Amino acid sequence: MDIDFSIVLILFKPSVVAKAVERKLKECDYNVITVVGEFDKIKEMAESALLFVTYLPGDIADDQEEMEILDNIQEQLWYTSTNMLLIGEKKDRQRLMQHNHRLEHFAWLDRPLKMDELEQVVLNTIYTGGKKKILIVDDNPSFSKMVTEWIKDDYQVYSVTTGMDAITFLLKTPVDLILLDYEMPVVDGPQVFQMLRQEQSTKRIPVVFLTGVGTREGVERVMALKPDGYILKSTTRSSLLESIRDVITE
Repeated sequence: MDIDFSIVLILFKPSVVAKAVERKLKECDYNVITVVGEFDKIKEMAESALLFVTYLPGDIADDQEEMEILDNIQEQLWYTSTNMLLIGEKKDRQRLMQHNHRLEHFAWLDRPLKMDELEQVVLNTIYTGGKKKILIVDDNPSFSKMVTEWIKDDYQVYSVTTGMDAITFLLKTPVDLILLDYEMPVVDGPQVFQMLRQEQSTKRIPVVFLTGVGTREGVERVMALKPDGYILKSTTRSSLLESIRDVITE
């Protein structure tokens, strides 16, 4: 099937609201391909699709068959460069993420829908280009800017300057990796790390510490917290990208 750089709207079943979503996307001048069933063809459609929008049925978390269909859709899209927006009931979101933590890395929009909000979220999700998302947490804006410049061609990059800003950001925006400064004022890296691991929505996000201390004792202190790795702030661009790829593709 020729997708012609369309938005692919995936429906488990037709509905009045799903039809309104389709109509709104067309009003925004997107070419919309609506798929009901034939979910095994999703992966081949990803090559030329701008975005997949999956309209989830209510109470999907209570239906094993529908959950298996969603798992199948996720699996087909996971290793492609195309992003997906999930539209579902707020009450189902946490159970879906607990069931399949990879779903945390796709965009989400709660129902009931506001069509203007749908338009903006679709734009933002397309803008990321399906790139993996990285959050830099560092109180030094100059360092964050340098790292952003180094990795922005390969990843969608966000940055905050305090640990509490990171927590607030992550509760609204899922990411694929957190680069976390070990030493920060007020709430330091280890404290932020502990909070992230205690929160259901963030506990599985890989965290790599950024540290300026390269001594054996310093590295052992960092790794004793069992993060997903550490990166010295004196690193080079190529080494940084290699370290990120090692974590983000595991």
